[in-house]
Amino acid sequence: MFPCDFLCNDRAKVKIRTLEWIDDIDGFLRLIDQRVLPQVLPRRLVYLDCHDVPTLAEAIRKLAVRGAPAIGIAAGYGMCLAAQKIDKQANLSDALQILRKQADILASSRPTAVNLFWALDRMMTCASRFLADNPGACLVDVQKGLLSQARSIHIEDQEMCRSIGEHGRRLIPEGGSVLTHCNAGALATGGIGTALAPMYVAHEQGKRFHVYVDETRPLLQGARLTAWELLQAGIDVTLICDNMAGMLMKQRKIDAVITGADRIAANGDTANKIGTYSLSILAAAHNVPFYIAAPSSTFDLKLAGGEKIPIEQRSPQEITSFGDRLTAPEDIKVYNPAFDVVDASKITAIITEKGIIEYPDTDKIAAHLGHKGQ
Repeated sequence: MFPCDFLCNDRAKVKIRTLEWIDDIDGFLRLIDQRVLPQVLPRRLVYLDCHDVPTLAEAIRKLAVRGAPAIGIAAGYGMCLAAQKIDKQANLSDALQILRKQADILASSRPTAVNLFWALDRMMTCASRFLADNPGACLVDVQKGLLSQARSIHIEDQEMCRSIGEHGRRLIPEGGSVLTHCNAGALATGGIGTALAPMYVAHEQGKRFHVYVDETRPLLQGARLTAWELLQAGIDVTLICDNMAGMLMKQRKIDAVITGADRIAANGDTANKIGTYSLSILAAAHNVPFYIAAPSSTFDLKLAGGEKIPIEQRSPQEITSFGDRLTAPEDIKVYNPAFDVVDASKITAIITEKGIIEYPDTDKIAAHLGHKGQ
């Protein structure tokens, strides 16, 4: 881990590089260590270099890298790290088995974000098809193919983020206020974010608006990450406690809610950071539009509804302690789900790189994603 200069955002571009592959097939993955944000020196960042799969899996598990799209990109590069550990004399069919075992390690790091599994499946399919089509290939060829595929996932995410921003910018009210929860910005993706992308594009184009950011208990991703991002971009932002959102809506200070997503079922039910469900109920009660922003890779069409989405349970210490200080009785029972599920009926629209799905349901989502009739 080492400090590195931060490239400040400006109105034209968001320059946060959440993750980056360094060098060629023998390179490594460099991540912003988001556990230590914001910095005491705000123009400095701490980076974490991952040279093997166990280190990356631990980084995902411990939230050094987080956000469904960023986790997916990291997993893609993780398979490149896995390929580096294969003995050059190994039979290529054995190499494929080694890759599968390494993919399983990464898959076990976090259960809810579907982008992780989507990326691993894509990388394994890439390796399998390459070996099937090129029986005389050598290990270096496989490594090059995997790195090319991982870089494609990264570039596609950058493009998808920008497209989400372009489609969603019209939903940012001129002169109004938007509420967001957790972090779905550049730190959570390979580009300018999902939920924050419409804000970045609207700001770039000169639209005036205000953003309220929930602190997002218990790990404060809103306070530590989203508030920091938006300040870097020069966007007008106010931090609030999670339990203040309802009062602000009652006072008509919130014109829209936009959050990201970690998994979206076929009917539109959406898993996102714990507390998102409560916001959807509050928004519905106060007639505030509630928007989800996510790339198409976040949809899991194998799940008919949100009741089947696996919900990650995290350490009790996230709730009972603040840093090294105990903030609750030592032996208290703790329930600490990382995510909850918003019913599709409470979602005004889902913004993807393909456009906007208003009042989403199974048929609209299938048609939007090009799966109509399947």
